[in-house]
Amino acid sequence: MATDYRLSPRVVARVVGGVLLVLAVVVAILTVLVAALDLPAWTLLVVALGALLLVSGTAWFVARTGWVLRVTDEGYVVRFVRGVGTDRARWKDVEDAVTATVGGTPCVVLRLRDGRSSTIPVTLLTVDREQFVRELQEHLRRGQGLRPL
Repeated sequence: MATDYRLSPRVVARVVGGVLLVLAVVVAILTVLVAALDLPAWTLLVVALGALLLVSGTAWFVARTGWVLRVTDEGYVVRFVRGVGTDRARWKDVEDAVTATVGGTPCVVLRLRDGRSSTIPVTLLTVDREQFVRELQEHLRRGQGLRPL
């Protein structure tokens, strides 16, 4: 059974806002070009509608497929996190899970037996911090063959 921990709405809004900002600049430049070169106005309309579709599609895609952490019975996979360290591992390779603050951001650090680690900023996730830690520790216990608490 897989559990996905999705991007928080705040992060989704930042991604969509970035795309919107870039497309707004493109439309503004095109507006100047249409006026300066006496291009047909429908050119601007087509590009603006295309930009609107692109922003809507980005919002839908990121909100639906934007998981940060996927946890299965065998292990975990992390994506969209810069500086995560190890982005995937089996539970049998995980020594423990601890909380930490990295650069002022609350994180969960999965320390592996070989000295590597995975750092997951909790603020990226759509889940309560304490609930996330409990669920992750439970997956870790089951993955290592230990009985639940």
